Amino acid sequence: MPKTGGHRPPPLVVAASLAAVEGVFVLAYGVLLAADIHADRAAMGVTSSLFFAVVGAALVACAWFLSRGRSWGRSPIVVAQLMFLGLAWSFLGGATTWVSVVMAVAALVVLAGLLHPASIDALSDRDEAS
Repeated sequence: MPKTGGHRPPPLVVAASLAAVEGVFVLAYGVLLAADIHADRAAMGVTSSLFFAVVGAALVACAWFLSRGRSWGRSPIVVAQLMFLGLAWSFLGGATTWVSVVMAVAALVVLAGLLHPASIDALSDRDEAS
């Protein structure tokens, strides 16, 4: 049974908070895509906006559950961070280098926070007495 109360280590709190912020940005991008759907590509516009909205909402939900001590939220967030690192690499160079740096730093901070020993221990299903 996961621990639901008690102290959350700072690395875990930072990782969950930053993942939630990323989720809000992805969700907002989905809303912006929905606002710009054109009739000649309606199917593509609807599916793209739904995809980003669902991914953003799922990232926010996983971050919220992770901050409540539910260890299952860690895996989707780690996968999202690895995808964000790949996406950051694609923005590298030219006028979008700053986007690449911000995305990469955020992803690395989240990964470091999630993989920190204190975070792993806080999300462990092991009993503290054993």
